[in-house]
Amino acid sequence: MSNGAGWSDGLIFSPAEWTAIFLSLKVAAVGAVASLPFAVALAWLLARRRFPGKSLVNALAHLPLVLPPVVTGWLLLIGFGRQGIFGRALEACCGLTLSFRWTGAALAAAVMGFPLMMRAIRLSIEAVDTRLEQAAQTLGAPSWFVFATVTLPLAAPGIIAGLILGFAKAIGEFGATITFVANIPGQTQTIATAIYSATQDPNGGATTWRLTGIALAIAFLALFVSEALAERVAKRGAGE
Repeated sequence: MSNGAGWSDGLIFSPAEWTAIFLSLKVAAVGAVASLPFAVALAWLLARRRFPGKSLVNALAHLPLVLPPVVTGWLLLIGFGRQGIFGRALEACCGLTLSFRWTGAALAAAVMGFPLMMRAIRLSIEAVDTRLEQAAQTLGAPSWFVFATVTLPLAAPGIIAGLILGFAKAIGEFGATITFVANIPGQTQTIATAIYSATQDPNGGATTWRLTGIALAIAFLALFVSEALAERVAKRGAGE
C-alpha cells in the first residue's frame, strides 16, 4: 500500500489507510455485537446447566482458538461461500452475500473472537452468587426473569469485558479474514490485511508503522479496560 495524496497534504493517514481503519472498526463492531447474544446464551448454559456432551460443546466453542486461522477461514468459505450450503441459503432467502464482502469479514471476526468473549462471560456468570438467583426463584420469579433481572445485571462487567475482548480480537484478525474474503482495498481490506500488503511493498514502511501504531493503541486500550472489568468481577466473586 503506497502513500496516498492525503498523506502528502499533511494528514496523519492516507485515504486508503483511513478506509482500512474505518472498515476494521465496522467489521469488529458488527462481528462482536452480532455474536454477543450467542456468547451470553452459551456461557450461561455452560455455567449453570449440566447436560450430556457438555465437554464436547465447550471444546467446540473454543476450537477457533487452537485451529490455524487459515483453516477456520477455509471452513467459512466452504460453508458460507456462494457455493456453500449456508451461503446459498442466505443469498436465496435474504440476498446476503458473505464471501469477498465486508459482511464476510465480520463473520470471520465474530467466529475468531467468540471463544474469548464467551469465556469471559462464563467466568462472570459463574462469579454471580447462585443464592441470589435461588432467592428470586423462591419468590415465584420464572427462570428468564431471574436471568434478566439478577444474573445479567450482576454479570454485566464480565459481559462488557467479553465484548471488548471480542472486538479487540476482531481488529487483529488476519488469517481467517484473508482466506474467506481476500484482501480487497476499500471492500475487505482491514488494518491487519493492509499491514500485510504494506510489508510486501518496498515503499510501504511508513504505512506499516502508522497502521501498526493504531493496532497497538486499540489492542492496549481494549486489554486495559477488559482487565479492569475482570478485576471488578473477581472482587465481586470474592465478596469484597
